[in-house]
Amino acid sequence: MRSCLKFAGMAALVVLVAACSEQSEGDQQAAAQQQPQATPVGTVTLNAQTVGLVEEMPGRTVAFRQADIRPQVDGIIKERNFTEGAFVEAGQQLYMIDQEVYLARVDAAQAELTRQRATLDQTTKTRSRYDPLIKSQAVSQQTYDDAVAAEAQAKAAVAAARAELEQARINLAYTTVTAPISGQIGSSDYSEGALVTANQSAKLTTITQLDPIYVDVTQAGGRLLKIKEAIRNGRIKGIEEGQIEVSLIIDATGEEYPHKGTLQFSDVTVNETTGTVRLRVVFPNPDGTLLPGMFVRGQVRQGHLEGAFLVPQKAVMRRPDGSAYAYVVEDGKVASKDLTIEQSQGQDWLVTAGIEDGAQVIVDGIQRIGPGAPVAPQPVETAKAAE
Repeated sequence: MRSCLKFAGMAALVVLVAACSEQSEGDQQAAAQQQPQATPVGTVTLNAQTVGLVEEMPGRTVAFRQADIRPQVDGIIKERNFTEGAFVEAGQQLYMIDQEVYLARVDAAQAELTRQRATLDQTTKTRSRYDPLIKSQAVSQQTYDDAVAAEAQAKAAVAAARAELEQARINLAYTTVTAPISGQIGSSDYSEGALVTANQSAKLTTITQLDPIYVDVTQAGGRLLKIKEAIRNGRIKGIEEGQIEVSLIIDATGEEYPHKGTLQFSDVTVNETTGTVRLRVVFPNPDGTLLPGMFVRGQVRQGHLEGAFLVPQKAVMRRPDGSAYAYVVEDGKVASKDLTIEQSQGQDWLVTAGIEDGAQVIVDGIQRIGPGAPVAPQPVETAKAAE
């Protein structure tokens, strides 16, 4: 009897242990089902680097020098001595105005000068004869004074005649209209036989110097102030006056201009309408590719930032207030980081704060995760992350 009772107790114990084991396994499976699974995400590991600042600005080409040609004397145009659209050298004759009247004026002025010189010679001799006579009182003081005055008047008349002759010669020279600068000459608004007048409002033609050529680009006034402040406090480095390099994109073709330009100056005033500041850049233009009035985009080098990060734009999100943030992987979970963005560069954002060296920034799978969610990071190539 005791043996039977002992056997029955052992059987009950086995059944109880088995039941407890089944319940424990069930609890573990339930817990495993409740624990969230790590979401696979694509990440890019970022390291701090020195990044050159390049800002793209809209602009327009402007002639380096331009001269409107106008006559400085009246007359009939006798000759036009250039081909429209050709290159002309400074000093080259462009027009010839009828010279006959001006040659006659030169001759008349020369004759007047000769007459006045003769008068001066006569009055000088008279005054010289009176010099010893006045000492012996052989002539009156009044007579001597008149002789001195006549000599002075004759000298003044000679000076006036000489000035008239010089003016006549200048006017004669003005009948030959020459190029004040070298450059490309435009169409002629006047031809042979046309009557022109001195300092008329209508120009004869225009000469434009195309090599080198100016490009005026515009930058937001507030942005310029921030850059200057960053230069002063040393955050932006590598800017030397007169050595700021500028590249150019031609809007009409989208191609980069083969020559580099140099920043010359920035305006000291902000445009009241647009709030922008004009920057003037000079570019070599040996082939005449750039013409005044073309729309272009200038890429201005503005030094470099040390310890910055290039974050793929697809990894950066915006809140309703416009602030930027990105997701990074920390201890296997998603963490949100607020970013300070300096500017865009290609398909990246240039970030100066919010990212630490070696951070794993999430670029793929962002829609399936949130802060605190467990993730399984999978490295993505930088080139693919930017796509």
